[in-house]
Amino acid sequence: MEVNMADIEKKQFMYKGKGIEELKALDVREFSKYLKSRARRSVLRQFQEIEDFVSRCKNKIERKKPIRTHKRALIIVPQMVGMIIGVHNGKEFLPVRITEIMLGHRLGEFALTRGKIQHGSPGVGSTKGTKSKAKK
Repeated sequence: MEVNMADIEKKQFMYKGKGIEELKALDVREFSKYLKSRARRSVLRQFQEIEDFVSRCKNKIERKKPIRTHKRALIIVPQMVGMIIGVHNGKEFLPVRITEIMLGHRLGEFALTRGKIQHGSPGVGSTKGTKSKAKK
């Protein structure tokens, strides 16, 4: 049995048995049938908002403008795959490239609101050895 390396590299993404092209052809409400219950409920409640967001994104892509949003709670649908969306994290817009693996997740999961903290050295008076030193 021979294994062709080209076949391994061309492995196509499947989401619940459907290819990405099949999923892109679906309506937002039809796609919600393939999601887990919490995400499905959210999509069915806000499907109009998601459709409006996708159409706004397509308009901005045509005009070559950056896509920026504060809507961190939007569920990622197949029509968004391939877009770069600036998601607000409370301070700035972080660019998020939407991939197939992100389907069904929320935009806010990929724009972290808390950064990594880098602590400096301790100051004067913070340890017992520096208590006796002058603070000024």
